[in-house]
Amino acid sequence: MRWLVVLLLAGCSVGPKYEKPAAELPESWKESAPRFAEDGRWWRVYADGELDKVVDEALAGNGDLLIAAARVDEARALLGEASSFFFPSVEARYGTNRQQISTRTATAFPGVPREFDNHRATLQVSYDLDLFGRIRSDAAAARAELEASEASREAVRLALAAQVAKSYFAVRSLDEQVSLTRRNVALREEALGLQRKRLQGGVISEFDLRQLEAETASVRAQLPPLEREREREEVALSVLLGRSAKQVYEGKVAVTQRFDETPGPPVVPSGLPSELLLRRPDLVEAERVLAAANARIGVARAEMFPSISLTGVLGSESQALSNLFSGGASIWLVGAAVTQTLFSGGRLQARAEAAEARERAAVAQYQQAIRSAFGEVRTALIVQARARESFEAESTREAALAETLRLARLRYQNGVASQLDVLDAERGLLEAQRARVEALRAYRAAVADLFRALGG
Repeated sequence: MRWLVVLLLAGCSVGPKYEKPAAELPESWKESAPRFAEDGRWWRVYADGELDKVVDEALAGNGDLLIAAARVDEARALLGEASSFFFPSVEARYGTNRQQISTRTATAFPGVPREFDNHRATLQVSYDLDLFGRIRSDAAAARAELEASEASREAVRLALAAQVAKSYFAVRSLDEQVSLTRRNVALREEALGLQRKRLQGGVISEFDLRQLEAETASVRAQLPPLEREREREEVALSVLLGRSAKQVYEGKVAVTQRFDETPGPPVVPSGLPSELLLRRPDLVEAERVLAAANARIGVARAEMFPSISLTGVLGSESQALSNLFSGGASIWLVGAAVTQTLFSGGRLQARAEAAEARERAAVAQYQQAIRSAFGEVRTALIVQARARESFEAESTREAALAETLRLARLRYQNGVASQLDVLDAERGLLEAQRARVEALRAYRAAVADLFRALGG
């Protein structure tokens, strides 16, 4: 009967039962959303082989991701430690000593030597009964913390892939802008050489020539800032990839050299359920942190109740080592101990209250994370749509200015327009071309941000 009571008590737990907080979610996205990649490699939507290689390199060597992976291993080890308390602890001990007793005490007996040896070998088993769920709550908290660290690693992985994609396309954008500017400088210098010959022939004035020289120098002056930004972005990308210091300083990042691209067809299947967003790594992490905080309340409350430990010892003890395992040298002990804190100055109650406060904070953080996540998705959807509209507008502007330049050159050759008209048209076309390239980069960055917001 007594053992039945113990077994019933063993099922008790003083911690609160965990329930995942309910969240008010929209039934589906208000706008379209891209399809989730089944294997998580969402960046393949860009169809850029060099980008695939760069992201793979980052996922293998990035320092932040390696740190996150190490934290997962640490959390897994801590879970193993917490789970070990479900099992008895077994210790083998051996001790030997030599001592001398006093002849002036009651322990001295005639004929008994004052000096003697003592050898003791024991096997000790101890086990803590988890009557109030302290061990179970501790293990549950450790398991939730492991799952939170795994989700945190995935969040780092997702953010890293998005940042690498954005940095990669920034390098490509700057490459194209540098190429456009260099080509424009070459055309200006070629035109400048022809105008010098025309000046020598008296066809144009020195005023016209100096205007062309100033415009050529103005375009040439745009190259150094672009090249500087390109180098800076490449260095930042090298750091993201986790390359060595030597590679960061001396190495290059291979990118696709393909210009005059378009965004391609938008990937916009619609009607995804809102529950999919709750699989976002950062939301999973926040929910698991909340579960761990809930379990820690059970640990704190269980410390207020008695703890019961069982101990068993089996071994041998002998004065002579040769008789340690002989007949009559065996010893054994079976015991139980109950420990109950009677007064601690309010320490245990304070621990429980602190655990409850941490749980309330975790609830608020989880709810805030959900709000932020849906806000990020809505913003990313809007940014993607507007970025595509900007690209299309800049493309239309570029085409119109290219035709304007062609007409301005014809008018100048026929004496209808001035050289200033041609220079203005060339300047406008270069700005439009660079704006179109920048709009394409912004669109690609918006796609990366959208996939990150959707959890990959």
